[in-house]
Amino acid sequence: MNVLLDLDGTLADSRPGILACFRHMLTELGHDPAIIGDMTWAVGPPMAVSVGTMLAKYGDDRVDLGLTTYRARYTTTGLYECSAFPGIGTMLDTLRQAGHSLCVATSKRRDFAERVVDFLDFRQYLPKVYGALPAGGLDDKTDLLAEILRVERYDPATAIMVGDRLHDIHAAKANALRSIGVLWGYGGPAELRQAGADLLAESPAEVTGLLPAIAGAG
Repeated sequence: MNVLLDLDGTLADSRPGILACFRHMLTELGHDPAIIGDMTWAVGPPMAVSVGTMLAKYGDDRVDLGLTTYRARYTTTGLYECSAFPGIGTMLDTLRQAGHSLCVATSKRRDFAERVVDFLDFRQYLPKVYGALPAGGLDDKTDLLAEILRVERYDPATAIMVGDRLHDIHAAKANALRSIGVLWGYGGPAELRQAGADLLAESPAEVTGLLPAIAGAG
């Protein structure tokens, strides 16, 4: 099977760095980050969407400036304020040993995602990393998965999307892929069920057990 894996909230607990960068952005643009409260909802969607939604709560439409300010901190500091979720390394090794082809599919900018994969020492498992283009494009998860299928020549019938947010599940369905929603990330069971995930996994170890079942269902 060809396994497409989301990054933030699925492989990496990147919330600390991302939230720190959001707080930095809001402060730099003259806003009080405390007013907005919990920002976990903004981890996972395309960054322009998260920044735009966040700034709109302050009546601020400076999305481009917000993105620039966010990325200035993220590229030097925030990117490295992350860690692998427990059990992810074992999951990746088990999937590779079972003969599955693994690929990162993230809404994060591809150059940032490449650096996170290397920082977490996952390159041996994840030689292929797909993400949003630095100059713009492929930040929509549906378009990204379509591009992966095209470039890698994956058959949707033999590909599975593994992710923690509704965007992962919706993109999989739009591209005729089956999906596994992971419950250790930022979305939660209600969001993933409503989005239409084929199966839910409570732990990385459970993903390795579910793959044969979901593959057989095809």
